[in-house]
Parts: sequence; C-alpha cells; structure tokens
Amino acid sequence: MCRRSSTLLPAAVATAASFLAFAPASAQLELNYQYGSILNPFSAASEPTHIFTLQHAGGWRAGGSFFFLDYSTDGVADGFNDRDLYGEWYPTLSLGSLTEGGIGFGPVNDVRLVAGVNLGIQSKVVKYVPGVELGWTIPGFIFVNTVLGGFIDASSGIDAGGAPSTGDSFNFDVSWLSVFQLGSQSFSFTGHAEYMGAIADELGNDYAGSILAQPQFRWDVGRALTGSANVLHVGVEYQLWTNKLGTTRDESILQLLVVWQLD
Repeated sequence: MCRRSSTLLPAAVATAASFLAFAPASAQLELNYQYGSILNPFSAASEPTHIFTLQHAGGWRAGGSFFFLDYSTDGVADGFNDRDLYGEWYPTLSLGSLTEGGIGFGPVNDVRLVAGVNLGIQSKVVKYVPGVELGWTIPGFIFVNTVLGGFIDASSGIDAGGAPSTGDSFNFDVSWLSVFQLGSQSFSFTGHAEYMGAIADELGNDYAGSILAQPQFRWDVGRALTGSANVLHVGVEYQLWTNKLGTTRDESILQLLVVWQLD
C-alpha cells in the first residue's frame, strides 16, 4: 500500500455526504466499531486495529442501494491501515419493479441490475462492479442475495503514487440476514462472502483468485437491557481472507463488533 491521497479523501467524503443526503426514506443507517488483530499481508505482521464503519442500506420502488465507508487505523506507520478510508457503493435497479407482475421463478423473488464502485484512498484504487443480483426467498432469512459481476479496474496505478493497476476480473458475492430468538433474547446472523477471480497487475505479476468472508453474529443488547430494540448490538465478526490483497497470505481472525443503529 502507498501513502494516503489528499485528493481522493475529499472526494470520498463528498460522495458519502451526497449519497446520504439523497438516501431513500425506507433505509437503515448504522455505525459499526470493530477491533481485532488485522494482518498486513505485505509485511506478514498482525496489528491491533480499530475500524469504524458508516453503513447505509435502503430501498425504493425501483430498486435499492448499499453503501459503506471504513476508517481503519492500527497506530503503526507502515503504509497499511494508516488512518485509511475505503468505501463501496452498490445502487441497484429492480427489473421486477418495472414489470406488472414482477420477475420471479422458483425461489428467486427478484432480478436486479447492479452498478457498483469501490474506492481505496491509501492505495488510490478505483474499481467498477457492474453485475446482476438475484434475490432469494429462503425460510428463516430476511434476505439472501447473490451477485455475479465484473471487476473493472480504473486505477491510475504506480505513476500516480498508488497501488499497481490491474487487469479486469469478476466476482461472485452472497449476502444474507437472519433474525431469531433464543429464549427472551434477540439475535441476528448477517454478512457476506465473495470469490474474486484471478488477475494480473501492470508489473506483470499474476494473482490467484481469493475468498473474503465476513459473517457477523449480533446480540440486541439494547433490547435486553432497556427494552429498546434495534438500537445497540454487540457481537463478533469472523473474517476469512485467502490470498489477501493479491498476496499468498491467508487471514483467519475474530473481531469484537459493536453496532449502533442510527435509524
């Protein structure tokens, strides 16, 4: 990873502010805090890392969107997680909303077009993720979505002081949410897992495909202690990352998770 970009930082903040300003009414906004020993795959060192995430999911008649912005810091000046900002935004257009009877077949309840963008500040990375999302009806889950999409690099690369630019690839992602009761307590199981295809960078290096899985287990502690549901959650996130960030190193860690639901 390279040093932070002073030009991309204002752009990322402006993008987040603009998105939240025009967010749909039916939405959920939350602030996450995670703490764990994160692997720097370039040095092989693992450092205690604080991650603050602003996350927003919303929907309207014609589709929806999912957005998050991570701020990561590990207190070690090594060019990795040095007060870094990283964000992703995935607006979708529901094809079912454009037809009179909707679109569905078997357990598939909707088909959506996706136009995603990934933005890394420290690495000066920009990726576009166009694709198709299927919504699935599965008992016990609020939602299960799968996305098959392209992974198109639009980074400026080494000449701009960033990470090496790469060729294009593809990814396949599964996301889910399940809410359930154990006795008088309320819990949720949510997260995503994705596979990213092999790529090559501008230096001629070849990178194998990778898997990133981030399941979360949450306890609605606000409901348990005060009776106010869906305000404060605590739990854990397990992160599995094979061939992390184009290296041959794998990561398997458990992180503390605190979620404050803002609406």
